[in-house]
Amino acid sequence: MGLNTNDRSIAGFTMAGHSLVHWFETSIPIFLVVWLAEFDVSLLVLGLVLAPSYGLFGFGALPAGVLADRFGPKRLILLCLAGMSAAFVLIAGAAYVDSIYAIAFGLLLWGLAASVYHPAGLALISTGVEERGTVFAWHGIAGNIGIALGPFVAATLLIFLEWQYVAAILAIPGFIAAVYGLQADFDATAAVEDNVDASSDDALTLDDFLSNSRTLFASAFAVVFVIVTFEGLFYRGMLTYLPEILHGLPVMEGIDIGAGLEGIEPADYIYVGLLVVGMAGQYAGGKLTDRFAAERGLMVIFSILALLALVFVPVSSIGLVPLLALCGVIGFFLFAIQPFYQEAVAVYTPADTRGLSYGYTYLGEFGLGSASIAAGGFVLGSFELVYFFAMLSGFALIGAALSIGLHVAVSHRQSTTTDASA
Repeated sequence: MGLNTNDRSIAGFTMAGHSLVHWFETSIPIFLVVWLAEFDVSLLVLGLVLAPSYGLFGFGALPAGVLADRFGPKRLILLCLAGMSAAFVLIAGAAYVDSIYAIAFGLLLWGLAASVYHPAGLALISTGVEERGTVFAWHGIAGNIGIALGPFVAATLLIFLEWQYVAAILAIPGFIAAVYGLQADFDATAAVEDNVDASSDDALTLDDFLSNSRTLFASAFAVVFVIVTFEGLFYRGMLTYLPEILHGLPVMEGIDIGAGLEGIEPADYIYVGLLVVGMAGQYAGGKLTDRFAAERGLMVIFSILALLALVFVPVSSIGLVPLLALCGVIGFFLFAIQPFYQEAVAVYTPADTRGLSYGYTYLGEFGLGSASIAAGGFVLGSFELVYFFAMLSGFALIGAALSIGLHVAVSHRQSTTTDASA
């Protein structure tokens, strides 16, 4: 079944927003390599500088979800796009005061603006789109396009330009997308039967917020929230430090890129390749949510990610080709898992609190998940590389165990319901 006009309009708008959130997000680790040299700070210090901005990216999602339920998602997404672009202009300007703390301030502003997107964008898809699985898949692919293009463009431009000019150039597409979004026209509640008003200006009281939150966490969503948090710990730790880890691998030292290509860092493009493969993972995961229960997909992919993290160090020591293959597989499954937890939220939450639900979801994913930045910086600075990947594997194993528990609980509840109705 093809997408109807409303579905296509929402898909286009949210795909633009999703791609740009991650365009900015994944360009930051490329700048991390430059900032380490530019400001003469340790990896631990820079990790502590980056962690609050990525943390705000997640923790800001909760109030953003509340605002999405009250004012409607379109307004918030437009503010997100303009705010992220303005933040990168400020980051570019921070070069002229030569302070890592000025960079930190700009990153905090980016984190605040970026935090708005996921609860607003996913709430819009879940309440406005009929073909939800298909749009989740395309939405995920758009995110991965941004995830891949952000570091690719940043790494390529850094060959020719100073980092501050690169940061300013990266801001331009966000402003263009905000202008495009102003003319987007769609029904944000076309896919729900209930009379859900996604743009109500009625004030949300503290009692309403607490009541809705208690309802959510008294359901299976409580387990989904913890599952997402451990996925976020794995995701954020992997993507933040992988460029720097790749730069430091012995296998990268022997790569001869040829005359005329000086300045190109092969490690950066391996990282980009991993993110490109993630597009296929997003699409596959999105389509499979229509065929398999979300909790079943989660437990399988978490188990695979745990294994991939454990074998990273031994495989990377074999040679370049095994490393490339491993990075491709990691990229596929790192992003294939995301449509499954997004679908789990849609399945286990009511439509009229969907913004709040995704707010909590991305508080776990990007807020609590950002703790792996500080933890990863400490582990990488104090221990051998294998301990960093053992930490990531532990996060994935806990996620797998929780997913198995959710699967068992849901199966038991369905069996009990069937017996009672017999």
